[in-house]
Amino acid sequence: MQNSNNSTTTKTRYSDVELLEFKALIQKKLDRALRELAFYQKQLSGAADNADAKVRGLDDGTGTAENDRNATLAARQQKYIQHLENALIRIENKVYGICRESGKLISKDRLRAVPHTTLSMEAKSGRKK
Repeated sequence: MQNSNNSTTTKTRYSDVELLEFKALIQKKLDRALRELAFYQKQLSGAADNADAKVRGLDDGTGTAENDRNATLAARQQKYIQHLENALIRIENKVYGICRESGKLISKDRLRAVPHTTLSMEAKSGRKK
């Protein structure tokens, strides 16, 4: 086995232990995202059940704007949940943390900050140009 401090050794994937750490992080974020989505859906459902927004002291324009805002937040949350679920699939397939453009490992710091990412910072920076 080579010394882990040897800079010529290139790691091609994260270990099972590291993947479990990321899985726990993603699951925690997924649980929170699901709770937030349920909140937005409840708000939308409540607005639909109470079509007369004036009962809550809001005029029609304000109620519509609030419903639009909640619908946008719910859609964004659903997209985020799908990204997190896809990250869990990549963990199960042991390909999590590999940049889809370069094939190199994405840094742990980046994965901790954005656990559903599929691009390293280098690849993401290159795409903006």
